[in-house]
Amino acid sequence: METHGRELLQADFDAFDISEELGFLLEEPLTNLPDYYRVWLDLANNLTHLIETRKLRDLVHKMPVLGPHLLSNHRELRLAHLALGFISMGYVWQEGHHAPAQILPKALAWPFWQVSCRLGLPPILTYADTVLANWKLKDPTGDMDIGNMDLIFSFPGGESCRGFFIVSLLVEMAASSGIRGALEVMRAMKISDLIGVQKGLVKVTQSLKKMKETFKLMHHHVDPTVFHGTLRIFVSGWRDNPMLPRGLVYEGVSNEPILLSGGSAAQSSAIQCFDALLCIQHEGETGAFLTRMRDYMPPAHRQLIETLSVSPSLRDFILSHSSSDLRQAFNACVSALVDLRSYHLNSVTKYIIVPGNQASAMGCPLRGVGTVLNTRGTGGSSLMVFLKGVRNTTQKTLILERQSVSRETEM
Repeated sequence: METHGRELLQADFDAFDISEELGFLLEEPLTNLPDYYRVWLDLANNLTHLIETRKLRDLVHKMPVLGPHLLSNHRELRLAHLALGFISMGYVWQEGHHAPAQILPKALAWPFWQVSCRLGLPPILTYADTVLANWKLKDPTGDMDIGNMDLIFSFPGGESCRGFFIVSLLVEMAASSGIRGALEVMRAMKISDLIGVQKGLVKVTQSLKKMKETFKLMHHHVDPTVFHGTLRIFVSGWRDNPMLPRGLVYEGVSNEPILLSGGSAAQSSAIQCFDALLCIQHEGETGAFLTRMRDYMPPAHRQLIETLSVSPSLRDFILSHSSSDLRQAFNACVSALVDLRSYHLNSVTKYIIVPGNQASAMGCPLRGVGTVLNTRGTGGSSLMVFLKGVRNTTQKTLILERQSVSRETEM
């Protein structure tokens, strides 16, 4: 029976493109492409210098239009998407918020569009790029810890840029055991295995607590002033963004501007999986925004969220069984997610709201985001309202004692 359960779990890992050790991270990302694409990698590998010396746009204008036909597998496509995404962000925001590019040249726009279609991702730099697929080990035989990890491509911001993306990656890695736990809960519910459901929920809770602990590394590796004033603009998109209110024209693809959101934690497949598992239903604009963010996730990861969303309700399952242990396991899981969201909210205050207010008080800086995005996320959300809303909705999912008692009385 144990072997059969293990086989089913492995089938889920394969179907949803999940690594047992790394969760949603791309395993062993490539750092090289066929020589035909050398110009893309040359620009992406030197991006920080080219942005800081204001040379990137000129070099992009000299780029040949390359087709994606020599990209032969998923990892090559992911590296191409990562490189083109980084170059595109650098191109658009090279001159800061005062003069964003209105048109993405064909040499970037057309291959980026083609690669994106093959991957099922949008043609913009996403969380799946910067966090899940932008890592390498300094010592290939060493551990995956912050001291032994580096980025494949980087933006201006030095150690704060590396720290922001690597800590975010380590948080995602901490989610891996929770994703496994979610799959185990889903399987156990199908056969009314109460012990299996409880064990799976314990795994998810432990994983959420580990994610919060890992998130604390951000304070040691990311300077709030550098994050807000230098890095943040390069992950900003062109939807719900006052700096590019009409969107961006992709030359050779569309004559009309295209609206796309920048990468944000709302694009984390792991967090949305836990929401779906725990039956946390975000309503109104918040719910619509989070659903739209699924379009920025790899299709297999999106499919897992949708599978969990349409599965029988875990909350109703627990209410229908008079097990205080099961109820406590569920509530511990919800509480751990509330804690993680509260911690994220406090971090946003430290890294965005406070530096933004300081920048406003001193007058708008010459470069960077300035004060334009102080209250909005890079994904385009109204920041604090959104974060407090998702936290509070999560809290409301807790099963109160009286709800459990009334359900038992009905039965």
